[in-house]
Amino acid sequence: MTNRAVLLVNLGSPDNADTPSVRRYLNQFLMDRYVIQLPWLLRRMIVSLFVLPKRPKASAEAYKSVWMDDGSPLIVLSQRLQQAVQASLEMPVSIAMRYGNPSIESELLALSQQPEITEILYLPLYPHYAESTVATSIEEAKRIISKHQLKITLTVVDPFYDNSDYIDALALSAQPYLKQDYDHILFSYHGLPESHITKLDKSGQHCLQRSDCCQQPNDAHKTCYKHQVMRTTQLLVNKLGLARDNYSVAFQSRLGRAKWLGPNTEDRLRELAQANVKNVLVICPAFVTDCLETLEEIAIRGQEVFTAAGGTKLTLIPCLNDHPAWIDTLASWCKPTKSSP
Repeated sequence: MTNRAVLLVNLGSPDNADTPSVRRYLNQFLMDRYVIQLPWLLRRMIVSLFVLPKRPKASAEAYKSVWMDDGSPLIVLSQRLQQAVQASLEMPVSIAMRYGNPSIESELLALSQQPEITEILYLPLYPHYAESTVATSIEEAKRIISKHQLKITLTVVDPFYDNSDYIDALALSAQPYLKQDYDHILFSYHGLPESHITKLDKSGQHCLQRSDCCQQPNDAHKTCYKHQVMRTTQLLVNKLGLARDNYSVAFQSRLGRAKWLGPNTEDRLRELAQANVKNVLVICPAFVTDCLETLEEIAIRGQEVFTAAGGTKLTLIPCLNDHPAWIDTLASWCKPTKSSP
């Protein structure tokens, strides 16, 4: 019997697709100092005065458009993944969300109550590093362990953006869609404010300072989201054998007035349609589980934007979800005899 348990951690979702549930979720999410990186009082004013009065109702409608019989797509699909990984391992495997339920606190407490568990392999399900995903998730786990004085060791799995097993799984999941007729593949990654990236560049002279900064070796790449998504793109392009003029990269999900990474996904979809691209595939490697940002923002709104600009068909390539290759990859990372990424 191993003394290890596994905790898979994703971002989170409202408990229900109604305005009060979405309001609670957005309040927790946006008040995280890693998400809106401003002093608490200013953050509180922005969230309370400009976001919570109107956005929850609109977001609730978006959630309703993709809500599954069993609940939120992110939660339902994450639970399927957890169950599949559990079936492949002889150790406890749980799933938790940074925001909403099941919480990191509830799952860490439940695992710590099993006397044989002395180590938790903590696996944030984010391929690429960002403070608003990876850092806040790890900090929350450490806070819970300290708060409850849990006698467990936390072993954290690093971002796996260039891990060969992850790239292989992505390629296998995408290959069936590449067999259909298409004109272009758009890699759409979740966006970040540029300030989230430049603040982590200790030199202040590399990240976003030149057009080829992601291609020039630098220590900043260890925590540079843009470098890591571009690296994932190149590795997957090489694996799939895509021609350079057959794909492009964009960033989605902007919020607020700060300058975000670009180009914006909707703008890029319009450009493609206006360039006579009729059939586009969209893949979202920043997400390992389909969620509001893929199922509604891309498959529904992205389709509307693309066709309104003259395109014909947008096809979303599903996230890894519970693809067999992804299950095998996660299970291999969790076994004590196998080194995680």
